[in-house]
Amino acid sequence: MLLFFILGLFVHFVFFGSIFDIYFTSPLVHGMTPQFTPLPPPAKRLVLFVADGLRADTLYELDENGNSRAPFIRNIIMHEGSWGLSHTRVPTESRPGHVALIAGFYEDVSAVAKGWKENPVEFDSLINESKYTWSWGSPDILTMFAKGAYGDHVFTYTYDADSEDFGARDVTKLDTWVFDKVKEFFHAARNNQSLFSKLNEEKIVFFLHLLGIDTNGHAHRPSSREYKDNIKLVDAGIKEMVSILEHFYGNDGKTAFIFTSDHGMTDWGSHGAGHPSETLTPFVTWGAGIKYPQKVSAQKFDDAFLKEWRLESWKRQDIHQADIAPLMASLIGVPFPLNSVGILPVDYLNNTDLFKAESMFTNAIQILEQFKVKMTQKKEVTLPFLFIPFKLLPESKQLNIVRKARSYIKQRKYDEAVSLCKELIHLALKGLSYYHTYDRFFLAINVVLGFLGWTSYASLLIIKSHFNLTRGVNKEVKKPSHLLSCSCIAIGVFVAFFLLLQGCPWTYYIYCLLPVPIWYAVLREFQVIQDFVTLLLTIPPSYFVGYLLVFILGIEILVLSFFYRYMLTAGLLAFAGWPFITQLWTQAKSISLSWIFFSLLLAVFPLMPVVGRKPDIFLVMGAGLLVLLLSLCVLTSLIKRKDSFINEELLLHLFQMLSVVLSMCVMYSTHSSLRKKQGLPLLNQIISWLILAFSLVLPLLSPTSLFERLFSILLSLMSTYILLSTGYEALFPLVLSCLMFVWIQVEQETLQQRGISCKQKVTSVRFTCSTDITQFRQLYLDDVRRAFFLVFFLVTAFFGTGNIASVNSFDLASVYCFLTVFSPFMMGALMMWKILIPFVLVMCAFEAVQLTTQLSSKSLFLMVLVISDIMALHFFFLVKDYGSWLDIGTSISHYVIVMSMTIVLVFLNGLAHLLTTKKLRLCGKPKSHLI
Repeated sequence: MLLFFILGLFVHFVFFGSIFDIYFTSPLVHGMTPQFTPLPPPAKRLVLFVADGLRADTLYELDENGNSRAPFIRNIIMHEGSWGLSHTRVPTESRPGHVALIAGFYEDVSAVAKGWKENPVEFDSLINESKYTWSWGSPDILTMFAKGAYGDHVFTYTYDADSEDFGARDVTKLDTWVFDKVKEFFHAARNNQSLFSKLNEEKIVFFLHLLGIDTNGHAHRPSSREYKDNIKLVDAGIKEMVSILEHFYGNDGKTAFIFTSDHGMTDWGSHGAGHPSETLTPFVTWGAGIKYPQKVSAQKFDDAFLKEWRLESWKRQDIHQADIAPLMASLIGVPFPLNSVGILPVDYLNNTDLFKAESMFTNAIQILEQFKVKMTQKKEVTLPFLFIPFKLLPESKQLNIVRKARSYIKQRKYDEAVSLCKELIHLALKGLSYYHTYDRFFLAINVVLGFLGWTSYASLLIIKSHFNLTRGVNKEVKKPSHLLSCSCIAIGVFVAFFLLLQGCPWTYYIYCLLPVPIWYAVLREFQVIQDFVTLLLTIPPSYFVGYLLVFILGIEILVLSFFYRYMLTAGLLAFAGWPFITQLWTQAKSISLSWIFFSLLLAVFPLMPVVGRKPDIFLVMGAGLLVLLLSLCVLTSLIKRKDSFINEELLLHLFQMLSVVLSMCVMYSTHSSLRKKQGLPLLNQIISWLILAFSLVLPLLSPTSLFERLFSILLSLMSTYILLSTGYEALFPLVLSCLMFVWIQVEQETLQQRGISCKQKVTSVRFTCSTDITQFRQLYLDDVRRAFFLVFFLVTAFFGTGNIASVNSFDLASVYCFLTVFSPFMMGALMMWKILIPFVLVMCAFEAVQLTTQLSSKSLFLMVLVISDIMALHFFFLVKDYGSWLDIGTSISHYVIVMSMTIVLVFLNGLAHLLTTKKLRLCGKPKSHLI
């Protein structure tokens, strides 16, 4: 059993990781020659302002009084520069956003393993190509560009990481710190001859990273007064910085300014996925080399933003985020970043047509260089007869376009040259994508084979263990033929040799070789497959088709629930009607009524607002009071039922109730303190961590009787969940647990109707480690329904708390009782535990169902894995890297979530077994806990 679960974990980790190798690998290549425009640049220096987490709509729109929140930036748009929207890509995080801005390429998702802080791969950037760069801001962002730069020409000034505190009285200090340090810097430069001479060099960059807006967005949401006031502060600060710079350089007209953002933010204060609120960021530029505002009578865009922002008369020019890097390089005359895939937005340039054409030509050659290197690399590691070149851009066409573009420039046909260069860039980018995804189909086929093989193998294990198919037919047990073994070994050797010749990375060996032993294990059970097919043929076709359709419908409802949460409501309504189509309603009306009531009550939650609703502390307090009320009822019932209620059990119960009370007090106190901007009280933080630590220990001290142990688990986890709640989701685990208690009784009743088990009250059943229930009975068709119920409840446990099927499905406000200083992994771990608590409750109930229905935990759990894997295979085929970034981000999120759920399920099964069966004793003699 243990070996099987380890194997299962390994297989699912491989499936999980495959998505990143197939769709999201590093796009970088090395070995290109630097390219730069051979004409004098319009600017000597560039100032880059990045307002982290700033949404485009919040900046551009007018407030309720018809005034701009950023009057200086709006004045630039109308009188001095050019503007538009910068379209970012998934993942909308700070590190990949800044990499796209400054290096010109879109970083792969592997950077998440480094917390977006360090360089998973080395890359070139504008900062590296500059003569000197001075930067001020967050240590998370600035240090990664300083680390990746060559030489000692990059100077960074950062505040302490602890300053990034979401609970601080005034997080705008992160931005005022930057502005103050820049002022001090230029003041000091007048008295420092060495610094003064460096500042008067050409090709220098000033980078101001402004984190206050992002921090306020996380802490208070983008609709808050704090977020909007921070925009006003940044606008005033930029105005002052521009004035200081112009004065320092004597208004020489050689400074170019760019103001933008790395990513936006959802209404609930998160980012990471592909919603327009995350991918649409502002872009405003002015100064040397930049066009002045262009008045227009009409503009055609698919959105209504221009009218909403009252900017219809000023020409809007949208760009992709990576296009900013070549624009900045062109303005100050440095080589384009080697790995940049950005296309120079020449319409922003206020320069001669010759300069635009030469800059565009340089851009085209720089991207073509990457295409050539990528093609050469792929050709070198592919067998000649298998290599399929990119047909749209053969070498002859490359030379022809380059010669033709150069000829156009010499003939002063600049517009034609620019158009031809754009054509070459688009073809080269398509070619880069072609070679980057060259192995995608090959890898996907192998992963699908692994998926199908694993699902078949798990199904065969269930069939073999619980259907006596072959004993009546076979007189002897057949051993697997040597032909099958030799064939699988030969296939494995051939695949390994093929991959070795191709020079493939080690992960390819796993994806390609893993299906071989899995399918060997499947095919060696050929007799079982044959006998099972024979058994299926004895079933009336109408029955078989009917059951198959019901199973497919159930799977599709689960898949659709990732897109439409109300499908879970429809499913729970069907669950509520289930007793009426069985004998349950006639034989156990009280249990049936409870099942119907709690199913209908739980059905409300998927219809509730998703993450991002306004916090409601009173709902959290209400949930705590309901838990206390239920605890008192249970305590009274236990005292009446037990002749002698042990003191330590009573103390434990009271201590758990006290934990709930403390959680309520800490939650209310923390909420009040943060609202007054007094920060997180230290005492509250200590109590919160203590409650979290004890929540997994206290249930192990409770009696192992089924009802008492499950209720103890509920009390302990609810005390933690209250601390992590911000609204109605605090009620969800309580309602879910009530339904789980009823489910345990319902399953016992349904089994009783078959006359299988002797009637035993749930209250008298005890969890135990030593009971072997694998010999109790074989599987029935109804057990498939039990497995489906579990998967359905697990999916409901995720979506019922307001989560959405996206990687940005989180609210940082959930962790403010534990910490407010930015710590991505710690905050992520706490939010993950919040998501997992309802899962744990469901899995503990599942342990009880297995016990009361006398069913093998291995077989039932295998059925759950089969259902989950079928769902995962659905989402594997739905993953896309084309279309809108919302679609791309959503498709990735779906697969990641369902695979994570499947992997975590294995761990949760062990955790639930530990929580329900283990018994800790602080004192006294151990007691027996057998049924």
